[in-house]
Amino acid sequence: MPLMDHLGELRRRFTIVVVSLLLTSVVIYFATPTLIDIMLDPIRTALPEGQDLTVISVLGGFTIRFKVAVFFGAIVCLPIIIWEIMGFILPALRENERKWLVPTVAAMIALFFAGMLFCYLIIQRAAFEWLLAQSYDFANVIADAEDYLSIMMLLEIGFGVGFQMPLVIFYLSVLHVVPYKTFREQWRIIYVGLLTMVAMITPDGSPVTMLLMFAALVVLYEIALAIARQVIVARDGAEALRWSREEYEEHAFEE
Repeated sequence: MPLMDHLGELRRRFTIVVVSLLLTSVVIYFATPTLIDIMLDPIRTALPEGQDLTVISVLGGFTIRFKVAVFFGAIVCLPIIIWEIMGFILPALRENERKWLVPTVAAMIALFFAGMLFCYLIIQRAAFEWLLAQSYDFANVIADAEDYLSIMMLLEIGFGVGFQMPLVIFYLSVLHVVPYKTFREQWRIIYVGLLTMVAMITPDGSPVTMLLMFAALVVLYEIALAIARQVIVARDGAEALRWSREEYEEHAFEE
């Protein structure tokens, strides 16, 4: 399509996402007290002794409820958001690559929720206990509701995004953008890259969070490569594990 048609298509899809998110957030706003209570479950033992969350400004309650409503609205609308993004790039894919669209969308959603669940069940408590322990020796800690919930939501988003990594690795390998053999041979450099990425996307910066996330991503990385290897060998043969993108396109053209 011409450039203006592409921009029109992008605007249409962006409008769908924004309207969906707005309507969903308005509905969820009224349920935010219950949702906040659920969010706090993993860290209740980490709260300063005898304290509940504290709001320290007039607008604090509204601001917190608005942020939480948008956060959960985005979660509910995630399938729509991802589908609209994939729908926009669909025309750029080859015919034999389009069949991966639905599995890709499903995998992205599943991995995002898996990352959030991993964070909720394992990371939140460990991260807050470590972070708060750094203050107990010299200061009293006030359980500021906006601060606590903002960090919790950022952690959830960080882990949801981080868990998309195996999907990226899978497609880079299967489409031979980066040869599978390179991923296997350069694993030390890649592990250092993963650790750097973890340090960048973990909002609290605590070593507990970073190490747990790094361990999870290493496991996901190895699983993604194992699946990619099976797909490449089944589709193109074992010799394709060394192919570059140019070699892959040459063989695809010959077929």
